[in-house]
Amino acid sequence: MRTSEKGNLQNGYRRIIPSMTALLEFEAVARHSSFTLAARELGVTQAAVSKQIRQLEENIGVQLFQRFHRGVSLTNEGQTLFAVMSESLQKVAAVFDRLTEGSAEQQLVLSTTATFSQLRVMPRLSTLQAALPHIRLRLATQMFTGDLRDHDIDLLVRYGNGKWADGTALHLFDEEVFPVCSPAWLARNQAPDSLEALYGADLLDADATTEGWMTWPTWFRALGGHPPKLDYRLRCHLYTDTIQAALHGHGVALGWGRMLDHLLESGDLVRLSDLVIKPQEAYYLVVPHGRDTTAMVLSLAEWLRSSPG
Repeated sequence: MRTSEKGNLQNGYRRIIPSMTALLEFEAVARHSSFTLAARELGVTQAAVSKQIRQLEENIGVQLFQRFHRGVSLTNEGQTLFAVMSESLQKVAAVFDRLTEGSAEQQLVLSTTATFSQLRVMPRLSTLQAALPHIRLRLATQMFTGDLRDHDIDLLVRYGNGKWADGTALHLFDEEVFPVCSPAWLARNQAPDSLEALYGADLLDADATTEGWMTWPTWFRALGGHPPKLDYRLRCHLYTDTIQAALHGHGVALGWGRMLDHLLESGDLVRLSDLVIKPQEAYYLVVPHGRDTTAMVLSLAEWLRSSPG
């Protein structure tokens, strides 16, 4: 082996990352937008932090911060580095967290969308200890469907046809989609007696997602309707916000039955009509390729299928 190749192997990342201390201090400054606050958090002087950042900028030949009289802001290059540093440090912290938790309990990292986490998992947490006494669940909540290429994820909940190239899918449950509202809204308004009458209700909707969820226009068309341009009472980016609006009596939302079963059972929401769509897609628990479908995984799937506690 040539001498230069030996040197490269021995130096490793040090060849391109000259100072981990500087990177940690950079992350703190970027997070606080302040050298002073970063220095206070790190227990060093502001001058020491400023020197480290200046040397880091000189080493990589890029300005990371715009300096102002009352603070700093990231340059475009600084934003790029901060995004990577923030994500990387979170992953490192998570690993340390796991290593220091001991082996009495086994941790499972479950990736779900915010909707599934808030509306399906949270209402069942009271039964988790009894159902899975040796499992410590860590939720990795994503805005949309997660990616199994993230090696920190043990299992993933997806909505779709169950055929994915990156894992083995265990069927959890099918879905039904129907109009829901609060009892308070129904007390103030006459229940629509037809599909056409529903066009004019106080409709609440959420943006379409990568999961393939229906919006009001697609739901109406699936039932053979031809809705006009709909006049929404409220549109939200997140489905969970739409459901909050329905709970507060602001209108009629599309109810994904398996997400809302606890609210329907409690009477906080009511089903507005018998009109329903049963999508071909369903919810699945996906096990990444290379991992076994253990008894623990099957138990978690059964818990996710269960009724709320």
